[in-house]
Amino acid sequence: MNDTSHSTYVSPLCTRYASIPMRELWSDDRKFQTWRRLWVELARAERELGLAITAEQIVELEAHVTDIDYDFAAAEEKKRRHDVMAHVHTYGHVAPKAAAIIHLGATSCYVTDNADLMAMRDGLDLLCGSLARGIDRLARFAQEYRALPTLGFTHFQAAQLTTVGKRACLWLQDLTMDLEALQRARKDLRFRGVKGTTGTQASFLTLFHGDHAKVEALDEAVTKACGFTRRFLVTGQTYTRKQDADVLAVLASLGASLHRIGTDLRLLAHLKEIEEPFEKDQIGSSAMAYKRNPMRAERMCSLSRHLMVLVQDAYQTHAVQWMERTLDDSAVRRICIPEAFLAADACLGILQNVAEGLVVYPQVIRRRIDSELPFMATENLIMAMVEAGGDRQEVHERIRVLSHEAAAEVKQHGRDNDLIQRVERDAFFAPIHGQLDQLLDPATFIGRAPEQVDAFLAAEVRPLLAAYSGKLDGAAILSV
Repeated sequence: MNDTSHSTYVSPLCTRYASIPMRELWSDDRKFQTWRRLWVELARAERELGLAITAEQIVELEAHVTDIDYDFAAAEEKKRRHDVMAHVHTYGHVAPKAAAIIHLGATSCYVTDNADLMAMRDGLDLLCGSLARGIDRLARFAQEYRALPTLGFTHFQAAQLTTVGKRACLWLQDLTMDLEALQRARKDLRFRGVKGTTGTQASFLTLFHGDHAKVEALDEAVTKACGFTRRFLVTGQTYTRKQDADVLAVLASLGASLHRIGTDLRLLAHLKEIEEPFEKDQIGSSAMAYKRNPMRAERMCSLSRHLMVLVQDAYQTHAVQWMERTLDDSAVRRICIPEAFLAADACLGILQNVAEGLVVYPQVIRRRIDSELPFMATENLIMAMVEAGGDRQEVHERIRVLSHEAAAEVKQHGRDNDLIQRVERDAFFAPIHGQLDQLLDPATFIGRAPEQVDAFLAAEVRPLLAAYSGKLDGAAILSV
């Protein structure tokens, strides 16, 4: 087959962003080999329950799970206009002794739906591991900077102080909720199983001459063989598309968390307080050589926006599944489900990569604190003066006047905040001149932020990561 990679559109999720394991999971090889494994397990269970299928046929099927002739399959699909039947004939071509019993009693959704569920299960496992590694790296960052004071922001306006580590815990809290949601979605996944054309199992009941117990045993056996402990007890031709919506909703929610983190990092990069990794030969701008753009965080935001909207495909698909099924679910599911997993995977790779190389600039952070702290410290100054014998109302008025004078210097003249210098020059405040360094120590303005970091990491983060012990190693390297 000719290489058309440079003359045909190929999704950037595969060529640039997603990891190799996630790309392989949604590949044609994995999908069609899974179809064949499903046919093997169906035939094996049918044989064990008494149908006229030989051991030789099973062996022949097993021997040809991976050798898929895609050219032959493409020709068959062009002729038959049916992808599943094309692959039934392609499989039978290399396993002629078993050709007659491939897909026995099944409908197309036996392979398409069950294969999708197996891919989503394995995809959720990959995402859980990736997210756990991102959480682990951010937890280390939060621990390291648990007590470093930084200016807090509400409405992106200066607010009371917090710490760099405490802010990271706000990100971590969202991500731990996401990991728990991914785990729950993984646990809740159910296999479609062996249900027949409209979900009644009528074809299998015919094959087993009305033996309901054998039909039930067949469904259970294939479910177990494919690695599921739960199956849908009732389906139409398809399993309910509500399950797709549930999984993609969890991924969309993860996307919202990642977008929020990426946005914070972009704002902090603008403030020059924290930067994502920037490699030695990296170019920030083709024109402005000095620039260090937060391109990783920007990419994470960009891809997470795509991730957040894909759930709308799943919601709308579920909403219009007429009766036992309608085929307008097929085309869109081929796009939205793989892309959701690929986009989530790409974003989590960026998260880990960024978290492993975050650069903090304490002096820039301290300078911004110093520009705002004098105003925040006015209450402390008033209390200290009262404790030294001053009249509270008089002290308040003197502080108010000096504060407005200092604010005018900042706003009208672009000068530094000189409130403390004004206090130092005012003999009225002489009783506390010796305490000013202590009263303006940023560490006295961060409340219990360090203790909150310690408690949160100990109570919520580390227990959650315990299940991934031994799976947290390895750096995230971005190819572009």
